[in-house]
Amino acid sequence: MKKIRSISRAVRILESFGSGSSPTVTELSRSLKLPKSSVFEILSTLAAEGMVAKEEQTNRYRLGVKLLELSSLAGQGLEVTAVAEPLLRALNEALDETVQLTVLDKGEILYVSGFESTRQLRTFFRLGDRAPLHCTALGKAILAFLPRKEIDRIVRAAGLPRFTPRTLTDKRVLAEELEQTAARGYSVDDMEHEEEVRCVGAPIRDREGKVFAAVSVSGPAHRVSRARETEIARRVVAVADEISKRLGWIEAAGESVRRKGGDDARARDSKPGSRRLPSSSTRR
Repeated sequence: MKKIRSISRAVRILESFGSGSSPTVTELSRSLKLPKSSVFEILSTLAAEGMVAKEEQTNRYRLGVKLLELSSLAGQGLEVTAVAEPLLRALNEALDETVQLTVLDKGEILYVSGFESTRQLRTFFRLGDRAPLHCTALGKAILAFLPRKEIDRIVRAAGLPRFTPRTLTDKRVLAEELEQTAARGYSVDDMEHEEEVRCVGAPIRDREGKVFAAVSVSGPAHRVSRARETEIARRVVAVADEISKRLGWIEAAGESVRRKGGDDARARDSKPGSRRLPSSSTRR
């Protein structure tokens, strides 16, 4: 495999920041046996991207905040995947529908794990795929528990593009949907991202209680139906909560009230202000 020399050198430079060291350009040049000009150019680029930071008074460099953010994200993603997969597989086997795990990344959901249904007609996904937040159950399960400012920032940046006739493209309608999602503890993609596909999702929390990931069950609308929504939601929420607890989250007193959900699916349709959307007749 052919290496890109500048990237290889940048990695070597970053690896040199061990044990809290703050080297200078000259020190790195000597230790790595690289041209001083090359080290300076690479460090300047890394500094501009937030990977390293320069101490102006001493001309020394240290690791930047951006690297810490990436490290945290990588560790979080690996941890939740390892913890979640046995529970995802059990949910997949119990329902024989596709089960997916995503994490929030740059205003989108990133697919990191899951198991597909064994049925001929099924939903599918690829690890590393991305999808929007506003029209997926996985996305709405996360979005509903973010701070209002963060929701507004994401919506401004990504917009609310339409994927099907049922996609929520009005900010006020989406806000109502997110309120209902937070109240009942699970989300629904009612053929909003793909026609004739429904999905039920639930949020996953880290040890501080912050929602950063979600799990879902998806399938053809006639199988993941409104009639089965409560049953599926209870299973999905139970799995999401168990993953959260294994990650260190401790459920607050009274928090489980929102998870009962028995008649929430039916109540959603009769609640004043609930969305009324046209039905889709297109088959996949």
